[in-house]
Amino acid sequence: MAEAERIIGTPDITGAEGSGETGPDGAAASPDSAVPPTPDTGATAADAAVDRSPATRRRRIILLFCVAVVAYLLDLGSKMLVVAKLEHQEPIELLGDWLKLDAIRNAGAAFGFGEAFTIIFTIIAATVIVVIARIARKLYSLPWAIALGLLLGGALGNLTDRIFRAPGVFEGAVVDFIAPAHFAVFNLADSAIVCGGILIVLLSFKGLDPDGAVHKD
Repeated sequence: MAEAERIIGTPDITGAEGSGETGPDGAAASPDSAVPPTPDTGATAADAAVDRSPATRRRRIILLFCVAVVAYLLDLGSKMLVVAKLEHQEPIELLGDWLKLDAIRNAGAAFGFGEAFTIIFTIIAATVIVVIARIARKLYSLPWAIALGLLLGGALGNLTDRIFRAPGVFEGAVVDFIAPAHFAVFNLADSAIVCGGILIVLLSFKGLDPDGAVHKD
């Protein structure tokens, strides 16, 4: 009998014995089938791709302040030019009656609203600047850096007028000069604030946070 088994050969059952499992048809199960599924942690592919290194955060903060500085300098330069050349002069027509340059002093908020609450708007602008500085500590998103930079530059632009222009500190009137037809007169700081706010709303609808995380509803 032993001689017959030596001639015929014995089946190789090492793999089946090693796994200890068989499939529905009696065959040995593959090693992959014994691997438990990876638990779902809730992280998305976009979250995994976010670079949250200190170097990335520094670059985003630098971008935020660069955008803010550009917005601030454009607003400040335009106001200085308007005060020097346009104030107390006839409006300049750019597109007929549809768009004019008309220098006015605005004690209210953006677009001339709330003139009786100048100090309140000054405090709000200062608070916005502080909030942006706090958010910047966990900033890794490029679009958020641009949006916050626009908000910061616009807030600083109008806050400068509140502090340094007449009638007094924290009560100064903002210089407005862009006058579309059938709309309030505004300035470049107002435009930066509105553009930054719209961008933040869009980013929020898309579920993108300042730290780069993406939330899917």
